[in-house]
Amino acid sequence: MKLRLLFIPLAAVLLRLPLHAADARFPELVGLGNEISADYEGRDDPWVGSPFEWLKRRPSRQVGAIGELLIERWLQTNGIPVVRPPDSDADRIVAGRRAEIKLSTLWATGHYKFQQLRDQDYEFAILMGISPHDAHCWVIPKADLIRLWKVEHVISAQHNSGHGGTDTAWMDVDPANPPEWLKPFGGTLDQALDIIRSLVAPADDAASPPSDAKDPVAAEEPLPEAA
Repeated sequence: MKLRLLFIPLAAVLLRLPLHAADARFPELVGLGNEISADYEGRDDPWVGSPFEWLKRRPSRQVGAIGELLIERWLQTNGIPVVRPPDSDADRIVAGRRAEIKLSTLWATGHYKFQQLRDQDYEFAILMGISPHDAHCWVIPKADLIRLWKVEHVISAQHNSGHGGTDTAWMDVDPANPPEWLKPFGGTLDQALDIIRSLVAPADDAASPPSDAKDPVAAEEPLPEAA
């Protein structure tokens, strides 16, 4: 009797399972749901299906490191040598010059936000913005960045980091309508490359005399002999 009582509930369970798992129409419904989901996701999120969708989905703590590596390889691909620095005051050494690197993906506002800009030991800052189907880049010499931040105040102070009183700045940039003060520092990838090449180019040798020039001292007339 006990065996029979155990068998009946188990049989009832087994008999009920196919009613939920074997509906031939369910895969059809799933397929239609996926089509609708793709339409809605594409409409609400411009990153869906874009080349850098993977980057947008990375946690924010990883985006900075990814940006440094992406810009390093981009510059190397374009013939500009890049190595890692011996300290943390710069992110990369670009053709012998110390560079700060910041990457921002496009926010829902349609703007880039470049954060944690510091007054440290670097010569220029590379600011790259990634949109779903476009990219922008600005290259600002540190002297100009400090002037725009601490003198003209067009770059906003962010907060005090608490480390030796070093404060930070941040930039909010609309790539479709960048401010006038930012335009001389690039915008397109080609413009940014041109600026970087100009900043890392060897010093102009124009000030050196040509090889056939006479030594101005040697060319002087000899002094007359004393009487």
